[in-house]
Amino acid sequence: MLRPKLIVLAVLVCVGLWLSWGMAIAAHSLEDQGTIPPAHHCALVRWLRLGGGPTLASLARGQDLYVGTAVNLKALERDRQYRRRLAQEFNLVTAENDMKLERLQPRRNQFDFSQADRLLAFAADHQMAVRGHTLLWHRAVPDWLEQQDWSRAELMAILENHIKTVVGRYRGQIAAWDVVNEAIADDSTLRDTFWLRGIGPDYIEMAFRWAHEADPDALLMYNDYGGEGLNAKSDAIYELVQSLRSRDVPIHGVGLQMHVQANAAPSSQEVAANMARLADLGLQAQITEMDVRIRQPSTPGDADQQADIYRAMLQTCLEAENCNTFVTWGFSDRYSWVPGYFEGWGEALIFDQDYRAKPAYHSLLNLLADYSTSDANQNGAD
Repeated sequence: MLRPKLIVLAVLVCVGLWLSWGMAIAAHSLEDQGTIPPAHHCALVRWLRLGGGPTLASLARGQDLYVGTAVNLKALERDRQYRRRLAQEFNLVTAENDMKLERLQPRRNQFDFSQADRLLAFAADHQMAVRGHTLLWHRAVPDWLEQQDWSRAELMAILENHIKTVVGRYRGQIAAWDVVNEAIADDSTLRDTFWLRGIGPDYIEMAFRWAHEADPDALLMYNDYGGEGLNAKSDAIYELVQSLRSRDVPIHGVGLQMHVQANAAPSSQEVAANMARLADLGLQAQITEMDVRIRQPSTPGDADQQADIYRAMLQTCLEAENCNTFVTWGFSDRYSWVPGYFEGWGEALIFDQDYRAKPAYHSLLNLLADYSTSDANQNGAD
């Protein structure tokens, strides 16, 4: 016969498990409704959010997909909730600003890799891939470089040294490099930049060749905004990369940034057609910086409209033969660049300022879950 104390203990354990199960269901329901307050000291909420339920990252791995986000290194250092959400939901990271030229080489030949190294260490600790952003851009050029007159040969030497130093340091550690960023202007011509004026249009080809020399196995991308669908700018980007391919320049893909408005996003059909023609050139297409900004103040239907756009673009990527990467430019509205750059716009990301999941997040999660279920059913049928 069991001793009375053991019987009492068994009953208490069963009751405790039953209560935990009920509390978990209730709390998940509240969280889905957005009614749990941002009380991050609540142990139950912390436990649930770190629990065994599906996340974007866990579902993406089943699709051989990178679901990533741009990282604010200051938030990574100071904000525990930020770190936790980042590690939980994504399997790829990219530096929002800390791998640009002015951050990595603030003075000539004096490199500062401290922040970039921190990002790569975080990624390694959490089994995340890293995109390198960006080696060459018309912005984020340091004063020491921009405010002095250089000969063409001097500028070429500076650029070659920067690219080979950075790419060489992280050789074998970067899933893809944005080698050249935004070289096409909004009028679809080559952008008038410091590099174009100082070196000439072949600076683009040089950058790709130098990056390839520093890491022959690296995936090298051209990255731009406004050319996601079919329009004059995407035609100009296509012609640029087609020309590079025809000259055997080592370019492997095009990044479609996807900074869009909720009321003016490109159609998924046009984005799919653009990805398809890049595939015909043997190029990957990646969604690299997605956010969907909403006019402020927002209305009740805006969040659903935003969610539909996020879902449509992820589905377009999943259905394209040459798209394996979907990156948002940040993940919480708390740290979004949008309000500071687009006056009167905001709420562009998939978590709100208090890290509550928005309809956009659930639209991505549900789509990945649908694909996982479909794959499982297909495997069962086979």
